[in-house]
Amino acid sequence: MDTRVIKYFLTVAQTNNITRAAQQLHITQPTLSRQIIELEKELGVTLFDRQQRRMTLTNEGALFQQRASTILSLVNQTKQELQNTEEELTGVINIGCVVSKVSKLIMKIISNFQKKYPNVKFNLYDGNGDLLRQRLDSGLEDFAALIEPVEAAKYNFIVLPVRERWGLIVKSSDPLAKKKSITKDDLYKLPLIVPTRNIVRDEISDVLKLDQTKLNIMATNNLPSNAYELLKTSNYCLLGIEGIVDSFHDPKLTFIPFSPHKETGHVLAWRKNTVITPVMEKFLQEFATLAKNQ
Repeated sequence: MDTRVIKYFLTVAQTNNITRAAQQLHITQPTLSRQIIELEKELGVTLFDRQQRRMTLTNEGALFQQRASTILSLVNQTKQELQNTEEELTGVINIGCVVSKVSKLIMKIISNFQKKYPNVKFNLYDGNGDLLRQRLDSGLEDFAALIEPVEAAKYNFIVLPVRERWGLIVKSSDPLAKKKSITKDDLYKLPLIVPTRNIVRDEISDVLKLDQTKLNIMATNNLPSNAYELLKTSNYCLLGIEGIVDSFHDPKLTFIPFSPHKETGHVLAWRKNTVITPVMEKFLQEFATLAKNQ
């Protein structure tokens, strides 16, 4: 499959019109139409629904659009990496990060790295642990800053000097906000928003000796941004890490730690048995040094 044809397909998918796409690509409309038809024959599926002058992606076309964008991105990234030299390091690093206190450390290290290597670009992606691991496994991310635990058999990782307390996030006006800690008995009485990750809920339950069947779980969340709106406008309580409150910068919210105490660490993870490119290797070297000095 020619990457040139993939570019043709993506342009048609973006414009929804073969004539406009041909104009952007500076080729004739018949040539472009023929290339798209040959691509469909090669793949054995119909990529577009053709209705008069408008071309709309089929389900198969939408899936191929996602994969095609990834393919071209990897091709371009590989070209840059092969042309790297120590004197002029170039390339793109894809890095995912959980929403926690670790984000501040990661962004500081990225900033310092780019001061030394200004031709290196970063694609940043926010997500929870499950999603970031999926993206690591599929090659969409080179690195991911994750909350422990991680699968030691599957990933290499650097332990980061950032730890988070688990607890409850409530409105500062809530009487609960005056408590020094939250116990399992407190949790049983509250309308809760909890993490979607079962492993997180199970770990907290183990520490607090919690019966999850007694919890009043009103909603689950993978990232805290939407849950934040529920917290502000209603009486929900969010089960999460202290760094979430830091990310909101909202004095109307208060974090109350659990009792017994529950704390977790962070790692920078990358896949085992993967090719470490020159730009990735340099980033790891710089990252390890900078992280130790924090």
